[in-house]
Amino acid sequence: MGLRRVVVTGLGTVNPLGNTVGEFFANLDKGVSGASLITSFDTSRFKTRFACTVNGFDPSAHGIDRKELRRIDRFAQFAMAAAAQAVADSGLDLEKTDPDRIGVILGSGIGGIGSLTEEIMGYCEGEKVPRFSPFLITKMISDMAPGLISIHYGFVGPNYTTTSACASSSHAMGDALNLIRLGKADAILTGGAEAPVTIASIGGFNASKALSTNNDEFRTASRPFDATRDGFVMGEGSAVLVFEEREHAIARGAHIYAEVAGAGMSADAYHITAPLPDGSGAAKVMRLALEDAGLHPEDVDYINVHGTSTPLGDVAELKGVKSVFGDHAYRMSISSTKSMHGHLLGAAGAVEALACIHAINSSVIPPTINFAHEDPDIDYGMDLTLNAARKRDVRVALNNTFGFGGHNSCLAFISSSLRK
Repeated sequence: MGLRRVVVTGLGTVNPLGNTVGEFFANLDKGVSGASLITSFDTSRFKTRFACTVNGFDPSAHGIDRKELRRIDRFAQFAMAAAAQAVADSGLDLEKTDPDRIGVILGSGIGGIGSLTEEIMGYCEGEKVPRFSPFLITKMISDMAPGLISIHYGFVGPNYTTTSACASSSHAMGDALNLIRLGKADAILTGGAEAPVTIASIGGFNASKALSTNNDEFRTASRPFDATRDGFVMGEGSAVLVFEEREHAIARGAHIYAEVAGAGMSADAYHITAPLPDGSGAAKVMRLALEDAGLHPEDVDYINVHGTSTPLGDVAELKGVKSVFGDHAYRMSISSTKSMHGHLLGAAGAVEALACIHAINSSVIPPTINFAHEDPDIDYGMDLTLNAARKRDVRVALNNTFGFGGHNSCLAFISSSLRK
């Protein structure tokens, strides 16, 4: 039996550029920065005092009972809200759909770290009596996001969380693709969620020297490919996509945004935080995704790169791109939308998958904003879509995502009209 084909039929998101997909896409095209000063805790003693945060988020507007909020960490609230949008957008008739054939697979790098931090601080600052919330564990563990979504909708297909640092949601989407291909499900809600703007996360990433400390220019601190980049800007939020078997989607008359053509997964086996300097890890995973999708390098029109705005990462990734694409690297478009929404860690790949799908459907390449200074180690002969969006027909888009630990993932999305 041949592999079944997989398409995207529903989209949902809550992220620093918008609490709906439409708002997110509009702000992507405008090149809006989602960075702001952190107000959820006192940052005066931290090297970094800013992040890309979700604003105006009302969980009750997405069907989350206010009475349940104290039992659900912020990252899972984001996931439930994004899932509600995606299910509604997909047009799935829950009365006619077999719940045994629908799964939920999400990625999260650190899950409910906010809840864990609050409980530990409460204990340390209190009377040393171990009075922890009975909901601490279920708020903290990262698998609770897909668990809560499955309980809400009654979906009893494959259900779990992938954790591979910043590659988590891309691995979740790769798993969803393969399970549907193999006939294990007809549809899977997939993507990722993260709420890492917390004392422990900011402090920990500061200690590892991964975050930008450009507090004076926080709105423009996420500046991939710029000579003055000094680290990534933390982001939070969720994106959920409905992956569905193509014939199942066609039979019910669903709107198809794009086809998920392939996925690549690999490891650097090099360093816990640094990429392979020659970009060979990035190159390998892009080649694997192209092979899996049955595509050639010259088929690709756009790559949403990992592009975290770190000194080592941006250079290594572009070396990998040139290794794979050769002369075609100068004919396709490249951008890092992290320059706008920040780095959502385990949810990064999912949010950036939405950006790829938007590029395919709108023929607009989202920009890499905040660029001002050339880096002699970066080849600007490539189209890095600096500072402004541009029109371009996009039939094939790649989405690169890499994580601490040397985890690499790449997804290939193609226009639904490319293959009949």
